[in-house]
Amino acid sequence: MTLGREQVLAALQTLTDPVSGAPLVDAGLVKALTVQDGAVRFVLEVSGSHTAAYGKLKDEVEAKVGALPGVEKLSVVMTAHSTPTPPPDLKLNRPAEPKGPQKIPGVDRIIAIASGKGGVGKSTVSANLACALAAEGRRVGLLDADVYGPSQPRMLGVTGRPSSPDGKTILPMRNYGVTMMSLGLMANEDQAVVWRGPMLMGALQQMLNQVQWGALDVLIVDLPPGTGDVQMTLAQKAQLEGAIIVSTPQDVALLDARKGIDMFNQLGTPIIGMIENMSTHICSQCGHEEHTFGHGGVAAEAAKLGVPLLAEIPLHLDIRLAADGGAPIVVSGPDSPQAAGFRSVAQQLIALGHA
Repeated sequence: MTLGREQVLAALQTLTDPVSGAPLVDAGLVKALTVQDGAVRFVLEVSGSHTAAYGKLKDEVEAKVGALPGVEKLSVVMTAHSTPTPPPDLKLNRPAEPKGPQKIPGVDRIIAIASGKGGVGKSTVSANLACALAAEGRRVGLLDADVYGPSQPRMLGVTGRPSSPDGKTILPMRNYGVTMMSLGLMANEDQAVVWRGPMLMGALQQMLNQVQWGALDVLIVDLPPGTGDVQMTLAQKAQLEGAIIVSTPQDVALLDARKGIDMFNQLGTPIIGMIENMSTHICSQCGHEEHTFGHGGVAAEAAKLGVPLLAEIPLHLDIRLAADGGAPIVVSGPDSPQAAGFRSVAQQLIALGHA
């Protein structure tokens, strides 16, 4: 009778696994068995954690199989496998996600400039306030987070694209003593940013954490109007000194401003104060003063909230021309009456310890 696998397996089945007590084949110890022309080869794969118990097993196997008729050559290899270790729990080994708002490295304070609706001059206030703080000797940064309408590059007279030496850290631009970063520097001036919420939140976090801001006393964040993803992400991810609400005195603007204030209250962000923009208009020809958008509405709202009315900024052509020309009125006309309100706000923030 020709020697085959069945005879070898039958012989091995008569031996027992010293650990489990089961027949050797049933215990799964016999691997890679080949029988060809009288040559028998197989592997005994035993548990590495019980190696000592298998000390005599190989000798017993070789004696049993070697005695079979027709076996001319026998090769038995014993290997020890270790108990499989479970894959690492990536969630457990991953650094814990920071909980709650975090400080931005190197930045002492962050002030958000917000408005309930667009068109009230929030970006103009942000640019002039940043330059006014820089003129007072503060180390100032300005983050243009108004991703749908980034206007700070134009207002601060900044052109070109920020560089990134290592592909990770972004080097911001600088002018008038203000370190500035804006999404407007990454896209063409007439190119629309068509992004959904997650992309906005990712861009904001990149501009907060991957921009090399350096050492700053205060970072001014020019927010988009309304109560959306950018405002919520900023308040939830970064430790804010507080928010300044900009509004015109008209009732429609104040309705939206109240919603912005309520949002910050829900997010636990203090309201530092309010600014009434376009408060009054003085005719350059006759000197007549008129309140185009009404007057006193923001002051009344600030009193109701118990927060300071930081300034009443006039509606004046020079402020608009300075912003469009790339040199805010605080820079182009620092001693002018139009710049006085912005300079006063900067001095108040420093006096109150907010900047």
